[in-house]
Amino acid sequence: MESKRLQLLEEEDRKPKKVARMGFNASSFLRKSQLGFLSATSYCRLAHELRVSCMERKKVQIQSSDPSTLASDQFNLILADTSSQRLFTVNDVKVGGSKYGIISLRGLKTPTLKVHMYENLYFTSRKVNSVCWASLNHLDSHVLLCLMGIAQTPGCATLLPTSLFASSHPAGMDRRGMLCSFRIPGAWSCAWCLNVQANNCFSTGLSRRVLLTNVVTGHQQSYGTNSDVLAQQFAVMTPLLFNGCRSGEIFAIDLRSRSQGKSWKSTRLFHDSAVTCVRILQEEQSLIASDMAGKIRLWDLRTTKCLREYEGHVNEYAYLPLHVHEEEGLLMAVGQDCYTRIWSLHDAQLLRTIPSPYPASKADIPSVAFSSQLGGFRGVPGLLMAVRQDLYYFSYS
Repeated sequence: MESKRLQLLEEEDRKPKKVARMGFNASSFLRKSQLGFLSATSYCRLAHELRVSCMERKKVQIQSSDPSTLASDQFNLILADTSSQRLFTVNDVKVGGSKYGIISLRGLKTPTLKVHMYENLYFTSRKVNSVCWASLNHLDSHVLLCLMGIAQTPGCATLLPTSLFASSHPAGMDRRGMLCSFRIPGAWSCAWCLNVQANNCFSTGLSRRVLLTNVVTGHQQSYGTNSDVLAQQFAVMTPLLFNGCRSGEIFAIDLRSRSQGKSWKSTRLFHDSAVTCVRILQEEQSLIASDMAGKIRLWDLRTTKCLREYEGHVNEYAYLPLHVHEEEGLLMAVGQDCYTRIWSLHDAQLLRTIPSPYPASKADIPSVAFSSQLGGFRGVPGLLMAVRQDLYYFSYS
């Protein structure tokens, strides 16, 4: 396994890069487009695939008011906001426990790749089970965290305002924020709702139930399930909450139904292993899910049929996210073997396998973020990979 990683790293440094498809180069499909053999949509999709094959790794310089912590604290996860201007980070510290930070990506410009880490005094000795951005005061004004209980301290869901991280938020945003915590023990997953029919609400996936909480009123609605809920995402155009369970079942809750009967389950799909991530595509007619058997499947929500599978992902027991980018036609996932894989969303072709800069281990699984505009409007396109104390940028141009 290690010799394969070193071989791939060596290939990464070579030029020209390998491409995923035979005869796949810019001049060939440009010519086909000019002759009318390729539609504009197909041409754009193939151009994105070619960019993937040419991505190169470069190290990003992280600046901080306390540089000493950058050399000791290890990245646990990174999560980009909606506009890809910021990364929320959970970092493991040497003395045990975790602390939070926000990295501003506004300084991420080539050829000098520099970003700034903004930290706060919040520190937790509890494991962070799940994280998502929350839009309470404005878009991505808070971060929602599910913390595991420890000793006599029960688990909770905490809304952390980004205003606590000085100078980390976009220009012109209101600095007021509300820090609040809800006693919700045993939360495996969480999701924030952007649908107007459940305004100011978030969901937590618990052992054999789903809990919907209104942050403003404090009202809670519980839905009983047959299994632990490990993954969640709200639809935006329809009042539906999709849930992935340890049993392998995926189901949607219709938020318009307040009953505890069967009527609130509007869709049911099934995997053979515990579902660790669900992602709804933009038109909300399809859903991508991954499980602990390493299976990634694209589902048609109207027919409840599997449309295709994405081969190569490795997972046996970890909660690993999926990254779907419909504009570029790409799907990304980091496996338990620490390889980052990129597929064509449209035909499930594996386009790129990126090795970790470090030997594979449970503690060193990379966390990634991808955007065509890292840093916001007119930002740089590419992939960010956080592993150990380092942040890497893979150019996408």
